[in-house]
Amino acid sequence: MFTKILIANRGEIACRVIKTARRMGIRTVAVYSDADRDALHVEMADEAVHIGPAAAAESYLQIEKIVAACKQTGAQAVHPGYGFLSEREAFAHALKQAGIVFIGPNPGAIAAMGDKIESKKAAAAAKVSTVPGHLGVIEDPTHAVTIANEIGYPVMIKASAGGGGKGMRIAHSAGEVAEGFARAKSEAASSFGDDRVFIEKFIVDPRHIEIQVLGDKHGNVIHLGERECSIQRRNQKVVEEAPSPLLDAATRKRMGEQAVALAKAVNYDSAGTVEFVAGQDKSFYFLEMNTRLQVEHPVTEMITGIDLVEQMIRVAYGEKLALTQDDVKLNGWAVESRVYAEDPTRNFLPSTGRLVTYRPPSEGPDGEAVVRNDTGVFEGGEISIYYDPMIAKLVTHAPTREAAIKAQARALDAFAIDGIRHNIPFVSALMQHPRWIAGDLSTGFIAEEFPEGFALPQPRGETALRMAAIAIACDHRLNQRKRHVSAQMEGWRKVEFERTRIVTLGGERFEGAVTEQGEAVVVDLGARSLTVASAWVPGEPVWRGTLDGVAVAAQVRAILNGVALGHAGAYADAHVYTPREAELAALMPEKLAADTGKFLLCPMPGLVKALSVAVGQEVKAGEALCMVEAMKMENVLRAEKDVTIAKILAKEGDSLAVDAVIMEFA
Repeated sequence: MFTKILIANRGEIACRVIKTARRMGIRTVAVYSDADRDALHVEMADEAVHIGPAAAAESYLQIEKIVAACKQTGAQAVHPGYGFLSEREAFAHALKQAGIVFIGPNPGAIAAMGDKIESKKAAAAAKVSTVPGHLGVIEDPTHAVTIANEIGYPVMIKASAGGGGKGMRIAHSAGEVAEGFARAKSEAASSFGDDRVFIEKFIVDPRHIEIQVLGDKHGNVIHLGERECSIQRRNQKVVEEAPSPLLDAATRKRMGEQAVALAKAVNYDSAGTVEFVAGQDKSFYFLEMNTRLQVEHPVTEMITGIDLVEQMIRVAYGEKLALTQDDVKLNGWAVESRVYAEDPTRNFLPSTGRLVTYRPPSEGPDGEAVVRNDTGVFEGGEISIYYDPMIAKLVTHAPTREAAIKAQARALDAFAIDGIRHNIPFVSALMQHPRWIAGDLSTGFIAEEFPEGFALPQPRGETALRMAAIAIACDHRLNQRKRHVSAQMEGWRKVEFERTRIVTLGGERFEGAVTEQGEAVVVDLGARSLTVASAWVPGEPVWRGTLDGVAVAAQVRAILNGVALGHAGAYADAHVYTPREAELAALMPEKLAADTGKFLLCPMPGLVKALSVAVGQEVKAGEALCMVEAMKMENVLRAEKDVTIAKILAKEGDSLAVDAVIMEFA
């Protein structure tokens, strides 16, 4: 077995590979850019080599620097993770020429399957059902429009070397094709170093289902079941699960056999994923093959008990698969939420900055479920503008889908992040969504269920009662603490705190009385009485305890006269008063937010790539104003109404903070 491997990646996936290598007794080498000097993967590895500036094109995408790092440290093999160089045939060739093993498929398989255009040709030759489309290289926007008109709208424009939602656009008209073609080519070039794109028919109301395959260098290939990846936003997966609630055993078998046949046709010899677009009637079409480890691989590992990173390393070393297809058993259900640095209330725009608080839920058993958190960050670390905005992948595994979803919801409630915006409120709300719980999914789920964007849900019903009880219990704990402050003035009687509390929460008003009952408190809310027990102390970002014996968690942050709470997908400020304080608070004037309607504000920290208007220009609603790049994504900012440009306060090339003024309207 290898004694030392290098991980040509960063963040969460680099840490993930290091964990398995460490368990196998293999030493690891990390590589890092200027921006990642203090990153977690650098700290975890046995050795680390600096490879250049922050921009990926000058560091993580530099093949010669990776090869040099291997020679410098004596690394015998390289695991590429996902993204960056993981699907670059040239990288595998360069390593082979240097006498270094690539922990991934052979270059021929990468060429046949890693290129999205060539993979569709190979699938068609193997008589695999494919989505109608144009598999040739598209020269320019005019050519793209001609092809799209022939296929019929809507169409999907996709980067040939793409993945992770980069370089992808859906177009419903010729105008959208022209613009989408330009954006897709630009993103593809900056993310993958390859600006080729192709066009295919976009299937309406589809599901995205993929099969995990695993092959060795001795001609053996098996599949490890499917993953449902239909919960997507801008073609970027958000929540994944395994198995799929759509498939039955017969359909799973057909999809698995087709994926294995395709892998065998190109002599595939590592972990890879064959992706399908599926109809609600269980029909399916080959979409593409990713010749690497997928971001969502943990859900497959949880239901099969197979460590995919370990299998990749063993196969690369030349070992035969120790498993046959009959050995693969699917056990229970797993759900994964991708925790991103983005603001769901601002159309999911990226967020960067320092992680002032980062407290993930505890990994390990949670009743009948198991919690796993794959991450590459730490409290005090920084989320950079240069790379993917992923913070962590939170995974829960349980005997049933219902139990796995409930465990995921509890784990999200116990996940505290502060200092940046993040999408935990959104995925928490998803876990409570009736359509998600029912398994009625499609890739249009988010657009259909949140057509006006996402707003923080207000607590209602049982959730509101639980949050009110927690707020009162927190306030009571603060009062208990005050009683023990030293050097208090002596009085003729002991200080007694008011037992009645008024809570304003999400526009509702709750009145509760607190009674101590041993280590717990009983909160009487009139129509409902709850016994609340918790070891929470002021300052902790997560409240953990029980309500009437049921385990509950909530994110909690101190605010004036109360706490800000997040629980079960609902978020609200809970103001806690005595009856007299509540009377006075009701008389306080409400502070109104400043009017920013005359300004275009930068919605995320990013780089101004292009200005589309000039001072004095009249702009119609929907027209482009400028483009801001952040975390490898190009974001076009458009006019929300008809305006005239009065001032432009930024120029191309400027790096802007969130809410920086880009231009002013007359």
